[in-house]
Amino acid sequence: MSERESMEYDVVIVGAGPAGLAAAIRLKQLNADLGVCVLEKGSEVGAHILSGAVMDPIALDELMPDWKAQGAPLTQAVTEDRFLFLTEAGSTRTPNWMLPKCFQNHGYYIVSLANVCRWMGAKAEELGVEIYPGFAAAEVLFDDHGRVKGVATGDMGIGKQGERTDRYQPGMELHAKYTFLAEGVRGNLGKGLQETFKLREGRDPQVYGIGLKELWEVKPDRHVPGLVMHTAGWPLQSDTYGGSFLYHMENNVVSVGFVVGLAYTNPYLSPFEEFQRYKTHPAVRGFFEGGKRIAYGARAINAGGLQSLPKLTFPGGALIGDDAGFLNASRIKGSHAAIKSGMLAAEAAATALAAGRAQDELTDYPTAFEKSWLHEELHRARNFKPWMSKGLYTGTLMVGIDQVVFGGKAPWTLHHAHADHETLQKKTEATPIAYPKPDGVLTFDRLSSVFISNTNHEEDQPAHLTLKNADVPVTTNLALYDGPETRYCPAGVYEFVEVAEGQRKLQINAQNCVHCKTCDIKDPTQNIHWVVPEGGGGPNYPNM
Repeated sequence: MSERESMEYDVVIVGAGPAGLAAAIRLKQLNADLGVCVLEKGSEVGAHILSGAVMDPIALDELMPDWKAQGAPLTQAVTEDRFLFLTEAGSTRTPNWMLPKCFQNHGYYIVSLANVCRWMGAKAEELGVEIYPGFAAAEVLFDDHGRVKGVATGDMGIGKQGERTDRYQPGMELHAKYTFLAEGVRGNLGKGLQETFKLREGRDPQVYGIGLKELWEVKPDRHVPGLVMHTAGWPLQSDTYGGSFLYHMENNVVSVGFVVGLAYTNPYLSPFEEFQRYKTHPAVRGFFEGGKRIAYGARAINAGGLQSLPKLTFPGGALIGDDAGFLNASRIKGSHAAIKSGMLAAEAAATALAAGRAQDELTDYPTAFEKSWLHEELHRARNFKPWMSKGLYTGTLMVGIDQVVFGGKAPWTLHHAHADHETLQKKTEATPIAYPKPDGVLTFDRLSSVFISNTNHEEDQPAHLTLKNADVPVTTNLALYDGPETRYCPAGVYEFVEVAEGQRKLQINAQNCVHCKTCDIKDPTQNIHWVVPEGGGGPNYPNM
């Protein structure tokens, strides 16, 4: 008999991001008597939330039409759009009249998505939603018919060797009529359920980027409240997908970030170093001179779009938000899509529960999605990432034709041919990249960056970055690709250390992990498997 205690709910939601919280709020709006629980692995709601972010309020308008009166932290309206193509020494600004609609942000808000989620969490609790931060959902529970019946949180107080320490507490089982997975990009449980229920059959592989972000407090004379600036080009090669964002928030704070598509081919590329190098460009560095960096973080981003969405439902629940992959890469926006997907799943579950159903498939959810503005938006954007994967110049031209001439409604759909882990060249085919040393003023190293992400894990616990085969990092990754995990990780988690003359092994500094999931995605042999650490571990982002 299990020593774990159990609790019963109508709906259990894994993840207190915009999708999970929107689903919880919508369920309670539809039926205040429903028992709704949200589990959050971060130490508090918002602790693990990182996004650009420019927010389109379309879904929030539907969820809470009076969000302004209720004090939602959407206060800095966008005042200006700039789009620049960078070369190493210069830049060319695209006239705003030439920008496709997806790059126009009038009517939107520059936000801290972490703070939006904190506000949504408070609103959910006012409605009676139970939110448990610091509890990581570690296991999916199935009934005798193979249907999902809930989740279990991880045991606390397990030592490095798997032994029970004096801190030991067994996990809790949370049983539900329906379970929503809203873990964000490459969610651990969502990834497993996609395999269990073959939810990716007939779909394109999901493709990803890594987004790195810093917050800066800049001098008042360098601050342009409401400015939204994006760039493409340098420092990336033209065959590598990526670009930057620079958003001027309130109170002289600037959010700056860099995205690199994880289909990149050169194993010597370091997204972190590319980001640091980007800030030195003459068109960018002036914003930061005399300023101070106050926060850092990183997170993977879904970029596959409509053709990469898995089947959204399984017996007993649904995938919502970035656990499914609703982000619109052409707009560099996902929070509105996450909120809408959570609402659609909640509406389907509320209908099912009112009819006395449980643990079946919520087929109303994908049906409603296909009829929604979200589906139409993603349909118009579906060819953006496949075109951009052809390279900066060809991609820009074809996206212009796709979006301006056809309005996103071209009579064809392009597809993603490869998963990101399949694209790395061997080291013998690649050119090493020499990155400049950080100056500690404008550019920084990984460890000082991780320090200001407030990342912390209980040290006496099993590593949550697991290897299917401990030999592969040396025999394959190091031998063939020169150890790319030391470069694609933005937090210094992976390093090869010498154990004897001529012999090296992979050392995993799991305590540095900011939960970005890049290793789980980009590892060329898919030997690294990310699982949840003890609840409450990881970054503690203040305003990201």
